[in-house]
Amino acid sequence: MKKRKAVVEVMQPRHHSGEIAANVERILLELGEDPSRDGLLKTPHRAEAALRFLTSGYHMNVEKLLNGALYAVKYDEMVVVKDIEFFSLCEHHLLPFFGKVHADYLPKNKVIGLSKIPRIVDMFARRLQLQERLTQQVAQTIMEAIEPLGVGVIVEAKHFCMMMRGVEKQHSGAMTSAMLGAFRHRKETRDEFLSLVSHSGMQF
Repeated sequence: MKKRKAVVEVMQPRHHSGEIAANVERILLELGEDPSRDGLLKTPHRAEAALRFLTSGYHMNVEKLLNGALYAVKYDEMVVVKDIEFFSLCEHHLLPFFGKVHADYLPKNKVIGLSKIPRIVDMFARRLQLQERLTQQVAQTIMEAIEPLGVGVIVEAKHFCMMMRGVEKQHSGAMTSAMLGAFRHRKETRDEFLSLVSHSGMQF
């Protein structure tokens, strides 16, 4: 079966020309605000800086992020990193969604530095995203990086597009999962992973 490649396209950063700030100022005018008043005077530039940070994942790549932190080791039990906090922007409304990622893999010949998994999560979360895509990208990247027997990723998130607009349900959350290799094909492996993270409910 042909492997699916994770989306790891690296975009070249643009010069901070202030174009985003200028457009934010126009948006404020369209909303009926006065961008020259004290409270909004620097808002366009702050908004540009915030957006550039929140989408900085476009300018990151896996090889540089991992920086060789892959280690040959004889270990055949699960490696779980859970409760990884993340913040992202929904590509449909540019509103935040946030939550936790639980990542697990079953090593074959090597392991990855534990701190690298949260960094992988941040790389993909700091883009305009869908929760489903984020889940798959994290799982596929771990799979390609160390070629384990399997990878499992669960993402729990709250979406401001549901909480602040639309259905306006503040207590609703979404859960997505990606199961690759042994986690997809072996029920006992999948069940063990689910039992390890089942008590990690999101608290708000």
